[in-house]
Amino acid sequence: MRRIDEFRLFYNHTIHPELVRMESVRKRLLRLMLVSTIAIAIICVILLFFQATLFAFFLVLPFGFYISYLLYRIQEFRSTFKPNVVNLILDFVDNSLNYGTLKYDSDKKVEKKRFLNSQIFKTPAAQYNGEDHISGKIGELDFELSELNVKEYSKVRSRLNYVFRGIFLYAKLNREMEGEILILPKQFKQYLSKTIRSFNLRGGIELEGDTLGLNFGNHFLSYATIDANIAGLLSQDMQHTILEYRRRTEKEIYVSFIKNEIYIAITEPKDILEPYIFSSNVSFELIHEFFEEIDLLMSIVEDFDKSH
Repeated sequence: MRRIDEFRLFYNHTIHPELVRMESVRKRLLRLMLVSTIAIAIICVILLFFQATLFAFFLVLPFGFYISYLLYRIQEFRSTFKPNVVNLILDFVDNSLNYGTLKYDSDKKVEKKRFLNSQIFKTPAAQYNGEDHISGKIGELDFELSELNVKEYSKVRSRLNYVFRGIFLYAKLNREMEGEILILPKQFKQYLSKTIRSFNLRGGIELEGDTLGLNFGNHFLSYATIDANIAGLLSQDMQHTILEYRRRTEKEIYVSFIKNEIYIAITEPKDILEPYIFSSNVSFELIHEFFEEIDLLMSIVEDFDKSH
């Protein structure tokens, strides 16, 4: 609760003024679109009334250029809104003494190789798209994350099937560790047969209910190799953090520990922090949703760093 109160205070003093400034840009853009639509409609009516077909032909090119300009202005607003807000959120997040400077790149993504090395999704990932890359350091851990949209070709139909859409994080501890652990949403077991089979071949066995917390076992399938330090890699505090976030957001979480590397995937069906054009973006809930997901991922990494 204290963390939310701190973020709300930061939002009021720092993020809200930027949202108000961007809101004025959005409103000017809307007025331009409205005036342009009315003007073009009037010109079209006049041309039709006077049956000025030849004159209308010469107006096609200027109209085309002007519509392209409007689309450019809309895209410019979209492309500047998220970086402005995300960088402010990161200023709040990295105020902690345990955090290094966080960097943001809207066009970059976690590499495909790292996504596949997680052992969470066994797929060729024929379509691998991503954006909004954040990187930095928490304690001794270097990490990176980004939004990803991953699809694969269907074996039955000539189309692309969903594999994963959401936020994906990779972190690495600067010392060697043994063992591997895989945590999967229980309700998606039927779609994860290739993942489970592959992990079994790597020496992974399913953990019994008494090995982890009872509530955790109700929602997650957990597998580990025989040399994994389960208590160290998956502490009670971390289990509680994952369960609490799942309960609050109803979003599914995948986690894997591959020796000294951590991989976390959180499902998210929509693009986070994409600005609205026809309605206001001055909303604490809109900003807090993004902060909450970033804060969860950071807290898991931070917990792992502290316990090691």
